[in-house]
Amino acid sequence: MIEGECRIRPRYGEVDQMGYVYHANYVDYCHFARTELMRSFGINDKVLEENGIMMPVIEMNLKYKKPTGYDEELLVITRIPEIPLTRFKFNFEFRNQNNELVCKANSTLAFVKSDSRKPIKAPEMVLNSLKEAFVM
Repeated sequence: MIEGECRIRPRYGEVDQMGYVYHANYVDYCHFARTELMRSFGINDKVLEENGIMMPVIEMNLKYKKPTGYDEELLVITRIPEIPLTRFKFNFEFRNQNNELVCKANSTLAFVKSDSRKPIKAPEMVLNSLKEAFVM
């Protein structure tokens, strides 16, 4: 398993009338956390797209446990539970400043060719970047 952490501090425009982070913003936070973890392995959307590869989200699940407010720092723990084959899975945990779990999420992405939008196996550039973190 690969694990990474990043911190997010919700901005004023991301809270709703109740003063809580609007639920859909957690999807953006997951994307940010996933991108930061992948960047640490030298992989990012720009590089993939330059190589004719896209990674659309095909499944996203979130479970809200506790509300979070404006400027309340969140620790996001992102995990890659397994080496991707054709699908790339990510798990997320959001914890507040008291280390309380506020949200859990998971997403599944697929690898597709940019020109045809047809699914492909995980590209070697991705596998090579991740292989040292996994016992293969």
